[in-house]
Amino acid sequence: MNAVTVDDSARALRLAEKAADIAGLRLQAAAQPEPAATPGFAVVRVGAAAVNPSDVKAALGLMPQAVWPRTPGRDFAGVVVDGPNDWIGREVYGSGGDIGITRDGSHARFLVLPVAALRDRPLSISMDESGAVGVPFVTAYEGFRRSGMPRDGQTVLVLGANGKVGQAAVQLAAQGGARVIAVQRRPGPFEGFACAAVETIDATQGDIAARVRELTGGRGVNIAYNTVGSAYFDAANKSMAKGATQILISTQDRAVPFDIFAFYRGMHTYVGIDSLAMDCVAATGQLDAMREGFERGTLKPFPVARAFTLDQAADAYRLVLSGSTDRVVLRP
Repeated sequence: MNAVTVDDSARALRLAEKAADIAGLRLQAAAQPEPAATPGFAVVRVGAAAVNPSDVKAALGLMPQAVWPRTPGRDFAGVVVDGPNDWIGREVYGSGGDIGITRDGSHARFLVLPVAALRDRPLSISMDESGAVGVPFVTAYEGFRRSGMPRDGQTVLVLGANGKVGQAAVQLAAQGGARVIAVQRRPGPFEGFACAAVETIDATQGDIAARVRELTGGRGVNIAYNTVGSAYFDAANKSMAKGATQILISTQDRAVPFDIFAFYRGMHTYVGIDSLAMDCVAATGQLDAMREGFERGTLKPFPVARAFTLDQAADAYRLVLSGSTDRVVLRP
């Protein structure tokens, strides 16, 4: 083990207890003694860490597995400063359902990780971008991993394509060679990046499933990636081809109408994804499986709209909770 520097100015955000609402949220930037790596672990000096909606929800006590007190933050990019000699000085990135939820997270100068969670970040993208790809891309990838990765000859429907997980799902489906149909709540072309053409459906105009059937010659889609849940559940079901899969990552209402007859006659499959169930080793492994796509440009990180200091963290959290689609990071 070999530490590089001693940083007496290091700080970490601390959450002492859950807040009733965003107005009551107290994010204290407290001094953080520089940790030393123990066997099997490494210390990362964080360069950038995204603020995800789940980070804010966990701060408001909406994640029952969250512990108190803790440092929040699930995504990160930075430099290894202590740990095995062959990792010292290397730039890494990652994510995790445990980081910032059941253990101290990345909204801090230093983050302690298992060595097994270390992965070199793609140098084709910036430090800020590396620190902001985690949760959306890991969630999108895990859904496809469980359903079967999109491939040439398939049609993938992404419902809620305006959101970051939806945009990542569109990118992954296009990269895989599938035909992609994106459902978004506005007219016009798909607003995110994709390495191939993307057809769009405006969810505010008419029957989504009827439009899908029209676009697919009545066949339906092979995969329906539903990032919203109950609002699109019925439309997704009616859009599915024989033997198709619907992926679900979130919902507004827990109870939904379900036609069992259509389910078994359609030979359908439902895949539920909880990214919080993947620890930093598993989640960063999923993220690293996308490295080649980022390096060759068939996948692209989200543009980082704003970067905040730890002293401005409350502003960043409020911005994310407001529903802003901007990708924001902290630079601890």
